[in-house]
Amino acid sequence: MRPGIDRALAATWVVALAMTVALLANITYVQGFQAQDLRDSSLNARRLENRNKVERGPIVADGQRLAWSELTSDGKTYQRHYTDSKVFSPITGYFSPFTETGLEGAENHFLDGSDARLATTNLIDKIIGKRIPGGTVEATINVKAQRAAYQALQASGARRAAAVAIDARTGAVLVMASTPSYDANDVSVLSGDKAQAAFNELNSEPLKPLLNKATGEVYPPGSTFKTIVASSALSAGKSEDSQVRAGRSYRAPGGGQPINNDAGDIGGECDQNPIPLIDAYAQSCNTTFAYMGAQNPGNAAVHEQAGRFGFGSRIKIADGMSAAPSAFPETGQPVLSALGSIGQGSTVATPLQMALVAAAVLNDGKVMQPYLVDKLRAADGSVVQRADQKVMARPLTSDQASQMQDLMKAVVAKGTGKELRGTSVAGGKTGTADVENEPYNDRWFIGFGPRTDPRYAVAVMTEKEGYGIESGPIAAKIFDALGG
Repeated sequence: MRPGIDRALAATWVVALAMTVALLANITYVQGFQAQDLRDSSLNARRLENRNKVERGPIVADGQRLAWSELTSDGKTYQRHYTDSKVFSPITGYFSPFTETGLEGAENHFLDGSDARLATTNLIDKIIGKRIPGGTVEATINVKAQRAAYQALQASGARRAAAVAIDARTGAVLVMASTPSYDANDVSVLSGDKAQAAFNELNSEPLKPLLNKATGEVYPPGSTFKTIVASSALSAGKSEDSQVRAGRSYRAPGGGQPINNDAGDIGGECDQNPIPLIDAYAQSCNTTFAYMGAQNPGNAAVHEQAGRFGFGSRIKIADGMSAAPSAFPETGQPVLSALGSIGQGSTVATPLQMALVAAAVLNDGKVMQPYLVDKLRAADGSVVQRADQKVMARPLTSDQASQMQDLMKAVVAKGTGKELRGTSVAGGKTGTADVENEPYNDRWFIGFGPRTDPRYAVAVMTEKEGYGIESGPIAAKIFDALGG
Protein backbone atom coordinates (compact mmCIF):
# COMPACT_ATOMS: atom_id res chain seq x y z
CA MET A 1 0.00 0.00 0.00
CA ARG A 2 0.95 3.55 -0.45
CA PRO A 3 2.23 5.33 2.68
CA GLY A 4 -0.74 7.74 2.69
CA ILE A 5 -3.24 4.90 2.67
CA ASP A 6 -1.34 3.11 5.47
CA ARG A 7 -1.49 6.22 7.62
CA ALA A 8 -5.22 6.66 6.94
CA LEU A 9 -5.98 3.02 7.86
CA ALA A 10 -3.87 3.28 11.00
CA ALA A 11 -5.70 6.43 12.06
CA THR A 12 -9.06 4.76 11.38
CA TRP A 13 -8.08 1.79 13.55
CA VAL A 14 -6.95 4.09 16.34
CA VAL A 15 -10.20 6.04 16.24
CA ALA A 16 -12.27 2.82 16.09
CA LEU A 17 -10.33 1.34 19.01
CA ALA A 18 -10.75 4.51 21.08
CA MET A 19 -14.48 4.58 20.38
CA THR A 20 -14.79 0.90 21.32
CA VAL A 21 -12.92 1.46 24.58
CA ALA A 22 -15.08 4.51 25.33
CA LEU A 23 -18.25 2.53 24.60
CA LEU A 24 -17.16 -0.34 26.85
CA ALA A 25 -16.25 2.11 29.61
CA ASN A 26 -19.64 3.80 29.30
CA ILE A 27 -21.47 0.44 29.39
CA THR A 28 -19.44 -0.60 32.43
CA TYR A 29 -20.22 2.68 34.18
CA VAL A 30 -23.93 2.54 33.37
CA GLN A 31 -24.32 -1.11 34.38
CA GLY A 32 -22.06 -0.94 37.39
CA PHE A 33 -22.85 2.46 38.83
CA GLN A 34 -26.04 3.84 37.28
CA ALA A 35 -28.13 0.68 37.25
CA GLN A 36 -30.12 1.63 40.34
CA ASP A 37 -30.94 5.10 39.05
CA LEU A 38 -32.10 3.61 35.76
CA ARG A 39 -34.24 1.01 37.51
CA ASP A 40 -35.87 3.72 39.63
CA SER A 41 -36.50 6.12 36.76
CA SER A 42 -40.16 6.85 36.03
CA LEU A 43 -39.26 6.48 32.33
CA ASN A 44 -38.38 2.82 32.89
CA ALA A 45 -41.44 0.87 31.73
CA ARG A 46 -40.22 -2.22 33.59
CA ARG A 47 -39.78 -0.38 36.91
CA LEU A 48 -42.88 -1.99 38.49
CA GLU A 49 -43.02 -5.13 36.38
CA ASN A 50 -40.69 -7.32 38.43
CA ARG A 51 -41.19 -5.88 41.91
CA ASN A 52 -42.99 -8.98 43.16
CA LYS A 53 -40.37 -11.37 41.81
CA VAL A 54 -37.88 -10.37 44.50
CA GLU A 55 -37.89 -11.78 48.03
CA ARG A 56 -37.70 -8.66 50.16
CA GLY A 57 -36.07 -8.82 53.55
CA PRO A 58 -38.14 -8.49 56.72
CA ILE A 59 -38.90 -5.49 58.91
CA VAL A 60 -38.56 -6.49 62.56
CA ALA A 61 -38.86 -4.98 66.03
CA ASP A 62 -37.96 -6.62 69.34
CA GLY A 63 -37.11 -9.73 67.35
CA GLN A 64 -40.64 -9.99 65.93
CA ARG A 65 -41.45 -9.82 62.22
CA LEU A 66 -43.66 -6.87 61.32
CA ALA A 67 -43.35 -7.42 57.54
CA TRP A 68 -41.96 -10.25 55.44
CA SER A 69 -42.28 -11.95 52.02
CA GLU A 70 -43.39 -15.49 51.13
CA LEU A 71 -43.13 -17.33 47.82
CA THR A 72 -46.55 -17.91 46.25
CA SER A 73 -47.83 -21.13 44.71
CA ASP A 74 -46.64 -20.14 41.23
CA GLY A 75 -43.04 -20.41 42.45
CA LYS A 76 -42.12 -17.09 40.82
CA THR A 77 -43.69 -14.25 42.81
CA TYR A 78 -43.55 -13.19 46.44
CA GLN A 79 -46.42 -11.93 48.58
CA ARG A 80 -45.75 -9.36 51.30
CA HIS A 81 -47.32 -10.04 54.70
CA TYR A 82 -47.83 -7.84 57.78
CA THR A 83 -48.36 -8.65 61.46
CA ASP A 84 -51.23 -6.79 63.21
CA SER A 85 -50.96 -4.19 60.52
CA LYS A 86 -53.41 -1.67 61.97
CA VAL A 87 -51.11 -1.46 64.98
CA PHE A 88 -47.84 -1.27 63.06
CA SER A 89 -48.71 0.31 59.69
CA PRO A 90 -47.46 3.78 60.77
CA ILE A 91 -44.03 2.14 61.03
CA THR A 92 -43.94 -0.40 58.20
CA GLY A 93 -46.07 1.46 55.67
CA TYR A 94 -47.02 -0.73 52.70
CA PHE A 95 -45.48 -2.28 49.57
CA SER A 96 -48.13 -2.13 46.85
CA PRO A 97 -47.93 -2.88 43.10
CA PHE A 98 -47.45 0.86 42.54
CA THR A 99 -45.42 2.35 45.37
CA GLU A 100 -44.17 1.92 48.91
CA THR A 101 -44.42 4.00 52.10
CA GLY A 102 -43.10 4.00 55.67
CA LEU A 103 -40.02 1.87 56.24
CA GLU A 104 -40.97 -0.12 53.14
CA GLY A 105 -40.23 3.06 51.20
CA ALA A 106 -37.42 4.50 53.32
CA GLU A 107 -35.39 1.28 53.12
CA ASN A 108 -36.78 -0.04 49.84
CA HIS A 109 -33.42 -0.81 48.22
CA PHE A 110 -32.01 -2.40 51.34
CA LEU A 111 -35.05 -4.65 51.63
CA ASP A 112 -34.93 -5.72 47.96
CA GLY A 113 -31.17 -6.32 47.97
CA SER A 114 -30.26 -3.59 45.49
CA ASP A 115 -28.64 -1.29 48.07
CA ALA A 116 -24.94 -0.73 47.32
CA ARG A 117 -24.11 -1.47 50.96
CA LEU A 118 -25.18 -5.09 50.39
CA ALA A 119 -23.22 -5.61 47.16
CA THR A 120 -19.68 -7.01 47.05
CA THR A 121 -16.87 -4.73 46.00
CA ASN A 122 -16.24 -7.00 43.02
CA LEU A 123 -16.95 -4.95 39.90
CA ILE A 124 -17.87 -8.06 37.89
CA ASP A 125 -20.73 -8.88 40.28
CA LYS A 126 -22.09 -5.38 39.79
CA ILE A 127 -21.81 -5.59 36.01
CA ILE A 128 -23.51 -8.98 35.65
CA GLY A 129 -26.25 -7.94 38.05
CA LYS A 130 -25.75 -10.79 40.53
CA ARG A 131 -28.78 -10.97 42.82
CA ILE A 132 -28.02 -9.98 46.40
CA PRO A 133 -30.45 -11.21 49.09
CA GLY A 134 -32.56 -8.51 50.70
CA GLY A 135 -31.49 -7.22 54.11
CA THR A 136 -33.32 -6.95 57.42
CA VAL A 137 -34.50 -3.62 58.81
CA GLU A 138 -34.61 -3.52 62.61
CA ALA A 139 -36.98 -0.80 63.82
CA THR A 140 -36.61 1.02 67.13
CA ILE A 141 -40.25 0.36 68.07
CA ASN A 142 -41.08 -1.22 71.43
CA VAL A 143 -43.68 -3.79 70.37
CA LYS A 144 -45.38 -4.02 73.77
CA ALA A 145 -45.69 -0.25 74.12
CA GLN A 146 -46.86 0.17 70.51
CA ARG A 147 -49.67 -2.32 71.12
CA ALA A 148 -50.60 -0.65 74.40
CA ALA A 149 -50.72 2.78 72.75
CA TYR A 150 -52.85 1.64 69.84
CA GLN A 151 -55.30 -0.21 72.09
CA ALA A 152 -55.62 2.81 74.39
CA LEU A 153 -56.20 5.18 71.47
CA GLN A 154 -58.85 2.85 70.08
CA ALA A 155 -60.55 2.52 73.47
CA SER A 156 -60.71 6.32 73.84
CA GLY A 157 -63.40 6.50 71.15
CA ALA A 158 -61.65 9.48 69.55
CA ARG A 159 -62.38 10.30 65.90
CA ARG A 160 -58.65 10.79 65.28
CA ALA A 161 -55.82 10.04 67.68
CA ALA A 162 -52.07 9.61 67.81
CA ALA A 163 -49.29 8.87 70.27
CA VAL A 164 -45.51 9.15 70.05
CA ALA A 165 -42.95 7.98 72.60
CA ILE A 166 -39.24 8.78 72.34
CA ASP A 167 -36.18 7.73 74.27
CA ALA A 168 -35.14 11.25 75.25
CA ARG A 169 -31.47 10.31 75.63
CA THR A 170 -31.03 8.73 72.21
CA GLY A 171 -33.86 9.94 69.95
CA ALA A 172 -35.11 6.39 69.27
CA VAL A 173 -38.82 6.39 68.38
CA LEU A 174 -40.39 3.71 70.59
CA VAL A 175 -44.07 4.31 69.84
CA MET A 176 -45.73 5.81 66.77
CA ALA A 177 -49.42 4.94 66.89
CA SER A 178 -52.24 6.35 64.78
CA THR A 179 -56.01 5.91 64.51
CA PRO A 180 -57.96 5.41 62.37
CA SER A 181 -55.49 3.01 60.80
CA TYR A 182 -55.47 0.54 57.90
CA ASP A 183 -54.35 -2.99 57.10
CA ALA A 184 -51.36 -2.99 54.76
CA ASN A 185 -52.25 -6.54 53.71
CA ASP A 186 -55.22 -5.06 51.81
CA VAL A 187 -53.06 -2.92 49.52
CA SER A 188 -49.86 -4.98 49.44
CA VAL A 189 -51.28 -7.50 46.99
CA LEU A 190 -50.10 -8.89 43.65
CA SER A 191 -53.08 -7.65 41.65
CA GLY A 192 -52.93 -4.02 40.63
CA ASP A 193 -56.71 -3.90 40.17
CA LYS A 194 -57.31 -5.31 43.64
CA ALA A 195 -54.82 -2.89 45.18
CA GLN A 196 -56.39 0.07 43.37
CA ALA A 197 -59.85 -0.90 44.62
CA ALA A 198 -58.52 -1.03 48.19
CA PHE A 199 -56.83 2.36 47.77
CA ASN A 200 -60.02 3.88 46.38
CA GLU A 201 -61.99 2.67 49.38
CA LEU A 202 -59.41 3.92 51.90
CA ASN A 203 -59.06 7.30 50.19
CA SER A 204 -62.83 7.79 50.20
CA GLU A 205 -62.91 7.68 54.00
CA PRO A 206 -63.10 11.23 55.41
CA LEU A 207 -60.57 10.65 58.21
CA LYS A 208 -57.90 9.38 55.77
CA PRO A 209 -56.63 6.22 57.51
CA LEU A 210 -53.64 5.99 55.15
CA LEU A 211 -52.28 9.22 56.66
CA ASN A 212 -50.12 8.75 59.75
CA LYS A 213 -51.71 10.99 62.40
CA ALA A 214 -48.53 10.98 64.49
CA THR A 215 -46.34 12.62 61.85
CA GLY A 216 -48.39 13.41 58.75
CA GLU A 217 -51.08 15.71 60.19
CA VAL A 218 -50.90 18.84 62.32
CA TYR A 219 -53.32 19.98 65.01
CA PRO A 220 -53.64 23.01 67.29
CA PRO A 221 -51.61 21.93 70.34
CA GLY A 222 -53.58 23.94 72.89
CA SER A 223 -51.88 24.64 76.18
CA THR A 224 -49.06 22.16 75.58
CA PHE A 225 -47.54 24.97 73.50
CA LYS A 226 -47.22 26.99 76.72
CA THR A 227 -44.17 24.81 77.35
CA ILE A 228 -42.39 26.65 74.55
CA VAL A 229 -43.69 30.04 75.69
CA ALA A 230 -42.54 29.38 79.26
CA SER A 231 -39.10 28.35 78.01
CA SER A 232 -38.88 31.56 75.97
CA ALA A 233 -39.58 33.49 79.18
CA LEU A 234 -36.73 31.63 80.89
CA SER A 235 -34.47 32.44 77.94
CA ALA A 236 -35.45 36.11 78.38
CA GLY A 237 -34.22 36.06 81.98
CA LYS A 238 -37.15 34.96 84.09
CA SER A 239 -37.06 32.03 86.50
CA GLU A 240 -39.67 29.53 87.62
CA ASP A 241 -40.32 31.72 90.68
CA SER A 242 -40.58 35.03 88.79
CA GLN A 243 -43.83 36.90 89.27
CA VAL A 244 -45.75 37.04 85.99
CA ARG A 245 -48.95 38.69 84.85
CA ALA A 246 -52.15 36.69 85.25
CA GLY A 247 -55.74 37.85 85.91
CA ARG A 248 -59.11 36.78 84.61
CA SER A 249 -58.91 38.44 81.19
CA TYR A 250 -56.32 39.83 78.77
CA ARG A 251 -56.82 41.96 75.68
CA ALA A 252 -53.81 42.28 73.39
CA PRO A 253 -52.74 45.71 72.09
CA GLY A 254 -54.62 46.58 68.93
CA GLY A 255 -57.98 45.25 70.05
CA GLY A 256 -59.65 42.00 69.25
CA GLN A 257 -61.56 39.69 71.53
CA PRO A 258 -60.18 39.37 75.06
CA ILE A 259 -58.58 36.07 76.02
CA ASN A 260 -59.98 34.58 79.19
CA ASN A 261 -59.02 31.74 81.46
CA ASP A 262 -61.10 28.59 81.54
CA ALA A 263 -64.40 29.04 83.35
CA GLY A 264 -63.28 26.46 85.90
CA ASP A 265 -60.43 28.76 86.95
CA ILE A 266 -62.70 31.54 88.23
CA GLY A 267 -61.70 32.29 91.79
CA GLY A 268 -58.53 30.25 91.45
CA GLU A 269 -54.85 31.12 91.16
CA CYS A 270 -55.17 32.41 87.59
CA ASP A 271 -57.47 35.18 88.84
CA GLN A 272 -54.68 36.52 91.04
CA ASN A 273 -52.14 38.96 89.67
CA PRO A 274 -49.18 38.56 89.66
CA ILE A 275 -48.33 34.92 90.40
CA PRO A 276 -45.16 32.79 90.09
CA LEU A 277 -44.46 31.42 86.63
CA ILE A 278 -44.51 27.85 87.95
CA ASP A 279 -48.06 28.34 89.23
CA ALA A 280 -49.24 30.01 86.02
CA TYR A 281 -47.91 27.04 84.07
CA ALA A 282 -49.28 24.41 86.44
CA GLN A 283 -52.74 26.00 86.35
CA SER A 284 -52.42 26.77 82.62
CA CYS A 285 -53.41 30.44 82.89
CA ASN A 286 -54.32 31.61 79.37
CA THR A 287 -53.91 35.26 80.29
CA THR A 288 -50.29 34.78 81.36
CA PHE A 289 -49.12 33.09 78.19
CA ALA A 290 -51.21 35.23 75.85
CA TYR A 291 -49.53 38.28 77.39
CA MET A 292 -46.10 36.70 77.01
CA GLY A 293 -46.67 35.92 73.35
CA ALA A 294 -48.12 39.34 72.56
CA GLN A 295 -45.88 41.61 74.64
CA ASN A 296 -43.18 40.17 76.87
CA PRO A 297 -41.04 38.45 75.68
CA GLY A 298 -43.15 38.89 72.53
CA ASN A 299 -43.75 37.24 69.18
CA ALA A 300 -40.17 37.28 67.89
CA ALA A 301 -38.85 35.57 71.03
CA VAL A 302 -41.53 32.88 71.02
CA HIS A 303 -41.15 32.28 67.29
CA GLU A 304 -37.38 31.93 67.64
CA GLN A 305 -37.75 29.55 70.55
CA ALA A 306 -40.29 27.42 68.69
CA GLY A 307 -37.82 27.18 65.81
CA ARG A 308 -35.13 25.92 68.17
CA PHE A 309 -37.41 23.01 69.10
CA GLY A 310 -37.98 22.17 65.42
CA PHE A 311 -41.06 24.19 64.46
CA GLY A 312 -41.01 25.29 60.84
CA SER A 313 -38.98 22.30 59.60
CA ARG A 314 -39.74 18.83 58.33
CA ILE A 315 -38.24 16.53 60.95
CA LYS A 316 -36.53 13.47 59.48
CA ILE A 317 -37.11 10.10 61.14
CA ALA A 318 -35.69 7.83 58.40
CA ASP A 319 -34.31 8.26 54.87
CA GLY A 320 -37.09 9.85 52.84
CA MET A 321 -39.45 9.69 55.84
CA SER A 322 -40.17 12.90 57.73
CA ALA A 323 -42.89 14.66 59.69
CA ALA A 324 -45.04 17.52 58.45
CA PRO A 325 -43.70 20.89 59.66
CA SER A 326 -45.25 22.39 62.79
CA ALA A 327 -45.86 26.14 62.83
CA PHE A 328 -46.15 29.19 65.08
CA PRO A 329 -47.09 32.49 63.41
CA GLU A 330 -44.43 35.15 62.87
CA THR A 331 -46.57 38.26 63.04
CA GLY A 332 -46.58 41.90 63.99
CA GLN A 333 -50.16 41.65 65.23
CA PRO A 334 -50.12 41.05 69.02
CA VAL A 335 -53.64 39.62 69.01
CA LEU A 336 -52.59 36.84 66.62
CA SER A 337 -49.46 36.12 68.62
CA ALA A 338 -51.47 36.02 71.85
CA LEU A 339 -53.85 33.45 70.41
CA GLY A 340 -51.02 31.41 68.93
CA SER A 341 -49.17 31.40 72.25
CA ILE A 342 -51.97 29.48 73.94
CA GLY A 343 -51.83 26.89 71.15
CA GLN A 344 -54.78 28.15 69.13
CA GLY A 345 -55.18 30.20 65.95
CA SER A 346 -52.58 29.35 63.36
CA THR A 347 -50.30 27.44 65.75
CA VAL A 348 -50.24 23.77 64.75
CA ALA A 349 -48.03 20.81 65.61
CA THR A 350 -47.56 17.11 65.02
CA PRO A 351 -47.55 14.72 67.99
CA LEU A 352 -43.93 13.89 67.06
CA GLN A 353 -42.96 17.55 67.42
CA MET A 354 -44.61 17.90 70.83
CA ALA A 355 -42.95 14.69 72.03
CA LEU A 356 -39.62 16.27 71.08
CA VAL A 357 -40.50 19.33 73.18
CA ALA A 358 -41.02 17.13 76.24
CA ALA A 359 -37.87 15.16 75.38
CA ALA A 360 -35.74 18.32 75.35
CA VAL A 361 -36.99 19.28 78.81
CA LEU A 362 -36.04 15.83 80.11
CA ASN A 363 -32.72 15.54 78.25
CA ASP A 364 -30.80 18.48 79.72
CA GLY A 365 -32.18 20.85 77.07
CA LYS A 366 -31.08 18.80 74.05
CA VAL A 367 -33.36 17.56 71.27
CA MET A 368 -31.94 14.34 69.88
CA GLN A 369 -32.53 13.62 66.20
CA PRO A 370 -35.44 11.14 66.17
CA TYR A 371 -34.82 7.89 64.31
CA LEU A 372 -36.91 4.84 63.46
CA VAL A 373 -34.24 2.40 62.22
CA ASP A 374 -31.95 0.87 64.82
CA LYS A 375 -29.90 -1.48 62.62
CA LEU A 376 -29.65 -2.70 59.04
CA ARG A 377 -28.48 -6.30 58.68
CA ALA A 378 -27.35 -8.24 55.62
CA ALA A 379 -28.91 -11.63 54.91
CA ASP A 380 -26.01 -13.32 56.74
CA GLY A 381 -26.85 -11.40 59.92
CA SER A 382 -23.93 -8.99 59.78
CA VAL A 383 -24.67 -5.39 60.77
CA VAL A 384 -24.31 -3.07 57.79
CA GLN A 385 -25.36 0.13 59.57
CA ARG A 386 -26.26 1.23 63.09
CA ALA A 387 -28.32 4.23 64.11
CA ASP A 388 -26.36 7.46 64.36
CA GLN A 389 -27.38 9.18 67.58
CA LYS A 390 -26.89 12.92 67.33
CA VAL A 391 -28.16 16.17 68.77
CA MET A 392 -30.66 17.91 66.50
CA ALA A 393 -30.90 21.13 68.53
CA ARG A 394 -30.25 22.65 71.97
CA PRO A 395 -33.19 24.99 72.75
CA LEU A 396 -32.57 25.04 76.52
CA THR A 397 -29.59 25.38 78.81
CA SER A 398 -29.16 22.79 81.57
CA ASP A 399 -30.57 25.21 84.13
CA GLN A 400 -33.54 26.13 81.94
CA ALA A 401 -34.27 22.44 81.31
CA SER A 402 -34.16 21.77 85.06
CA GLN A 403 -36.61 24.58 85.72
CA MET A 404 -38.92 23.38 82.96
CA GLN A 405 -38.88 19.94 84.58
CA ASP A 406 -40.01 21.61 87.80
CA LEU A 407 -42.85 23.31 85.91
CA MET A 408 -43.99 20.05 84.32
CA LYS A 409 -43.78 18.18 87.62
CA ALA A 410 -45.92 20.90 89.21
CA VAL A 411 -48.66 20.23 86.63
CA VAL A 412 -48.97 16.68 87.95
CA ALA A 413 -48.40 17.57 91.60
CA LYS A 414 -50.90 20.42 91.91
CA GLY A 415 -52.07 21.61 88.51
CA THR A 416 -54.28 20.54 85.62
CA GLY A 417 -52.71 17.07 85.59
CA LYS A 418 -53.11 16.24 89.26
CA GLU A 419 -55.38 13.31 88.38
CA LEU A 420 -52.18 11.56 87.27
CA ARG A 421 -50.60 11.66 90.72
CA GLY A 422 -49.53 8.17 91.69
CA THR A 423 -49.19 7.00 88.08
CA SER A 424 -45.98 6.47 86.11
CA VAL A 425 -46.19 10.04 84.76
CA ALA A 426 -43.45 12.12 86.39
CA GLY A 427 -44.27 15.44 84.75
CA GLY A 428 -46.37 16.79 81.93
CA LYS A 429 -48.63 19.41 80.42
CA THR A 430 -52.27 19.22 79.43
CA GLY A 431 -53.73 21.00 76.43
CA THR A 432 -57.26 21.47 75.15
CA ALA A 433 -57.62 23.06 71.72
CA ASP A 434 -61.00 24.22 70.46
CA VAL A 435 -61.79 23.14 66.90
CA GLU A 436 -63.89 25.82 65.21
CA ASN A 437 -67.52 24.88 64.57
CA GLU A 438 -66.99 21.32 65.80
CA PRO A 439 -68.35 19.59 68.92
CA TYR A 440 -65.00 17.98 69.71
CA ASN A 441 -61.64 19.26 70.97
CA ASP A 442 -58.06 18.24 70.29
CA ARG A 443 -57.14 16.84 73.69
CA TRP A 444 -53.39 16.80 74.33
CA PHE A 445 -51.01 15.53 76.93
CA ILE A 446 -47.22 15.68 76.76
CA GLY A 447 -44.97 14.43 79.50
CA PHE A 448 -42.09 12.33 80.69
CA GLY A 449 -41.70 9.19 82.76
CA PRO A 450 -41.52 6.75 84.39
CA ARG A 451 -41.65 8.36 87.80
CA THR A 452 -38.38 6.74 88.91
CA ASP A 453 -35.46 7.72 86.68
CA PRO A 454 -37.53 9.29 83.84
CA ARG A 455 -36.18 8.44 80.41
CA TYR A 456 -39.08 8.60 77.97
CA ALA A 457 -41.03 11.50 76.50
CA VAL A 458 -44.58 11.07 75.24
CA ALA A 459 -47.16 13.09 73.32
CA VAL A 460 -50.78 11.95 73.04
CA MET A 461 -53.54 13.63 71.02
CA THR A 462 -57.14 12.42 71.03
CA GLU A 463 -59.90 14.21 69.17
CA LYS A 464 -63.10 14.11 71.20
CA GLU A 465 -65.22 16.26 73.48
CA GLY A 466 -63.56 16.92 76.83
CA TYR A 467 -60.21 18.15 78.09
CA GLY A 468 -56.54 17.37 77.63
CA ILE A 469 -56.25 15.56 80.94
CA GLU A 470 -58.31 12.77 79.38
CA SER A 471 -55.32 11.90 77.20
CA GLY A 472 -53.08 11.67 80.27
CA PRO A 473 -53.98 8.10 81.26
CA ILE A 474 -52.95 6.95 77.78
CA ALA A 475 -49.49 8.42 78.39
CA ALA A 476 -49.38 6.55 81.71
CA LYS A 477 -50.21 3.26 79.97
CA ILE A 478 -47.40 3.86 77.48
CA PHE A 479 -44.90 4.49 80.29
CA ASP A 480 -46.11 1.35 82.06
CA ALA A 481 -45.59 -0.70 78.89
CA LEU A 482 -42.12 0.79 78.41
CA GLY A 483 -41.18 -0.42 81.88
CA GLY A 484 -42.49 2.39 84.06
